[in-house]
Amino acid sequence: MAKDKYVRFDWAAKRMLRNKANFGVLEGLITVLLNEEVHIEEILESEGNQDAFDDKFNRVDVKAKNSKGDIIIVEIQLTRELYYLERILYGVAKSITEHIQLGDKYDKVKKVYSISILYFDLGKGADYLYHGRTTFKGVHTGDTLQITTKEKDVIEMKTPEQIFPEYFLIRVNEFNKVATTPLEEWLDYLRSGHIKDDTTAPGLQEARRQLQYMQMPREEQISYDRHLDAIMIQNDVISTAQKEGRAEGRAEGRAEGRAEGRAEGRAEGRAEGRAEGRAEGRAEGRAEEKIANARALKANGVPMEIIVRSLGLSDEQVAEL
Repeated sequence: MAKDKYVRFDWAAKRMLRNKANFGVLEGLITVLLNEEVHIEEILESEGNQDAFDDKFNRVDVKAKNSKGDIIIVEIQLTRELYYLERILYGVAKSITEHIQLGDKYDKVKKVYSISILYFDLGKGADYLYHGRTTFKGVHTGDTLQITTKEKDVIEMKTPEQIFPEYFLIRVNEFNKVATTPLEEWLDYLRSGHIKDDTTAPGLQEARRQLQYMQMPREEQISYDRHLDAIMIQNDVISTAQKEGRAEGRAEGRAEGRAEGRAEGRAEGRAEGRAEGRAEGRAEGRAEEKIANARALKANGVPMEIIVRSLGLSDEQVAEL
């Protein structure tokens, strides 16, 4: 076992980075993304903090508060999830409401940063980092609206992006560059677990000291090895299920599409029948692909909750497989 083997960031986030002595690692990642020095004061509870079996195959959340009182959500998502953007929006909205008391003025609303570290393909795009923020632009003038606020008896001007949540989507699988900047060094670590010996990237020097595999107790090493095995098995199951589902879906879709196309073609014309047959065949093929994926995941012991959430099926559909 290599002396400089470092544990994966998702494991560190669940088991190690909640310790105040290790805050520097997380602070480094956030500092690089926000391009300003960040100091974490405390780790807040969130539903993803739980050390449950399902979390291996789903996600890890770290919710923190920085020295300015901002809320920072760092989420590591290991496998695909349907309606992912909707869910992170819900998570941000929930964090905002959790940290304002009934009767408080709206100036108590916290700024929230949502950072998603994704180990699956989300959407189409050429970049490995996407940043979303809210701005209000003049439709005719193109200027950016600023808001007048009063804080500590001082009138201040704020822009909407200083108030509204910001989102960072890190598509780890899309990073394939030689790391030369602090951000790229962080992506290199998130993707491959590699950290340069001479790194000066914020947080990675701390990671080199704190996240070494060989420094963990033997029991923790065993748990970590099982975690890696579970991820490998899960990825293999999903990949196999997707291939089988696509093949089965295409075959059934073509057959049904041809049959329906011929039937409708005789009634309404060959051209229209073929078009509708192909469309219906593709739709039914996609449905069959989902069922095949679900059947393979269930056969390999993946919990029903994850199958339902990942594929968009109902509890009843999965239970009947």
